[in-house]
Amino acid sequence: MKALLNSLNEDEKALVRETGSGELAGMEEDGLVDLHTRIRRARDKYSKLYRRTASARVEKYGGRGKARPKNVRNAQKAEVFEDALARVSWYLARAARRSAAALKAERIAAARPDAPAPPSAGAPETAPKESQTTRRRRPTSADPAVNRRHAATRAKGARRQARRDSR
Repeated sequence: MKALLNSLNEDEKALVRETGSGELAGMEEDGLVDLHTRIRRARDKYSKLYRRTASARVEKYGGRGKARPKNVRNAQKAEVFEDALARVSWYLARAARRSAAALKAERIAAARPDAPAPPSAGAPETAPKESQTTRRRRPTSADPAVNRRHAATRAKGARRQARRDSR
């Protein structure tokens, strides 16, 4: 493993070094997302390179098993980045759960009528505005035929969308 890490270029080494637990523990969610994207791209690069090279050599060597030893370095590099991606994904999931819990607590506190709303960061304190985007429900008709027609129309649209999605 050490020999493989030494064979990485400086940018790749720096990228793998950023995935140490000391560096990841201090990062915020946005930084983790950025790092996750960069590592995923590097992993995808070497995975694709490995697959393309291996498939090109199959004809020359007569089989995938014989062609594989000639392409080990790309597979190992992909594995190094896969391990780094797993570490970053774990920290990213932890940060996402933490921010989701904080957001949920903030929303619950804001929804309580007896408790004052927590001040938002950077916003001037003003009276809360009525929401302009409240969703209105269609009034149901007393006529069952109208309700049935509306339901049939919604079902037809859902079937049409399902057909499009399955293409």
